[in-house]
Amino acid sequence: QEVHGILLGFDCTPDLIDEAVACGADMVITHHPLIFGGVKRISPDDQVGLAITKAIRAGVAVYASHTPSDKVLEGVSGAMARRLGLKDIKVLDPDNDGSTGLGAIGDFETPLTAEQAVEHVRKSFGLKAFRSSRLIPGKISKVAMCGGSGSSLISAAMAAGAQLYISGDISYHHFFTENGFMVIDMGHFESEVEIVRVLYSLLKKNFPNFAVRMSDKLTDSNPIQYL
Repeated sequence: QEVHGILLGFDCTPDLIDEAVACGADMVITHHPLIFGGVKRISPDDQVGLAITKAIRAGVAVYASHTPSDKVLEGVSGAMARRLGLKDIKVLDPDNDGSTGLGAIGDFETPLTAEQAVEHVRKSFGLKAFRSSRLIPGKISKVAMCGGSGSSLISAAMAAGAQLYISGDISYHHFFTENGFMVIDMGHFESEVEIVRVLYSLLKKNFPNFAVRMSDKLTDSNPIQYL
């Protein structure tokens, strides 16, 4: 089908489909895919089924750019590194060709104490709350990160010489860190939401005369509430 307008969001929820219909967009592009696993039934009684039903009835196309955004430095993890103002940014866990892969690693312009690094992360991402392992002594110069659920890259971060690793969905036992190494769990949504703005800029650059807009509810679309 022809597409005349695009609405960008983070998750493809029923509310996002409603917003697309209201603003005249016939396609939504999100970071997270609408369907993560197999769908045995499509029913408006659950959130995924309701979003699918609304999209089909309204003729709204749905596209997710998840893995491509995770595997390049222009994507999720690179956006985290740039927001922190890191230099010499590289892929943390590269694929065979070295140019793509998961995570990012870079250096602070000036080494920071753990206290300074924690506050820098808080301010850079506008965090209301986050979780951290015990603060380490000395200065932190090298920082690794992975947007989303990144516990699997903790070993790669340590092997690469990072003193600080930032990600989301870090489990309890990973907070028992080795000497000279610490982790911060800033939240899944908070670590990835910047990609929506990256995709918006990319689309506007390549299709300057096309109707592209970001969701007005992007900032409030995090399903996790801090009370």
